[in-house]
Amino acid sequence: MESRISGHTKLFCLIGSPVGHSGSPAMYNYTFERLGIDAAYLAFDIPLEQVEAGVEALKTLGVGGFNVTMPDKTAVSHLVDELSPAAKLIGACNTVTVDENGKLTGHNTDGVGFVRNLHEHGVEVKGKKLVVMGAGGAATAICMQTALDGAAEIAIFNRTGYDFYSNGELTVQKLAEAVPNCKVTIQPLQDKEALAEAVNHCDILVNATKVGMKPLEDQSLIDPSLFRPDLVVADTVYNPRETRMIQEAKAAGCKIAVGGIGMLLWQGVAAFKLYTGKDMPAQEVLEKFFS
Repeated sequence: MESRISGHTKLFCLIGSPVGHSGSPAMYNYTFERLGIDAAYLAFDIPLEQVEAGVEALKTLGVGGFNVTMPDKTAVSHLVDELSPAAKLIGACNTVTVDENGKLTGHNTDGVGFVRNLHEHGVEVKGKKLVVMGAGGAATAICMQTALDGAAEIAIFNRTGYDFYSNGELTVQKLAEAVPNCKVTIQPLQDKEALAEAVNHCDILVNATKVGMKPLEDQSLIDPSLFRPDLVVADTVYNPRETRMIQEAKAAGCKIAVGGIGMLLWQGVAAFKLYTGKDMPAQEVLEKFFS
């Protein structure tokens, strides 16, 4: 690393909290070196209450761009100068590009990454019924993208009493206008009976919350008795590689149960293209860091 850092090296980074588990620095730094790009990638732990100051600091430092993870995605969408059409519809961004004049443009590659990850496992979302637990930035991106890609129904579940619940209600309203053929609802995550009923009648179950991520790796939002062989189970959490939910789904006989590592890879491939205009060697990165 030190042999390729110079006074001209451009900085890219990840912000959010926590970020110590992130696989992004390894993925990006390997690709920068592999493609001969004079850039470096770091991760900065910036909690929600410090997002505005953090973004201002990145602007002052003149970074080339930055990724955003939970819980900062929605807040950052209000701090950039412009939003891509997808990010505007979602109301959150996970990727911010910076042009030569310092203009910040927010993008969202989470939904694309999620759908691509399912596709790589032989699952298409068209015509499917989904249950999505969570209503933050990643959950919203998943709901928007799967609806645009032809999902038949999406049932959102989130804890009431949190700001994200109102965000979920807004997602329902936006999709009613943008994709009226997709039925979208939101209910309290605390309503275990409603959640069980929805899971029993869905094709794809998604966890888009922090539950399962370190230090919550011993937790799951789903009663294992709800799993069945034909239920596709997907998690956005990628550290640990297999969350408790994914482990229990596999143990219960679910034929397709996928962690978030593939979503991380494919959203990163899309973000890298936005930053550099170049293609990340996805298969190589997958085998080196995520196999």
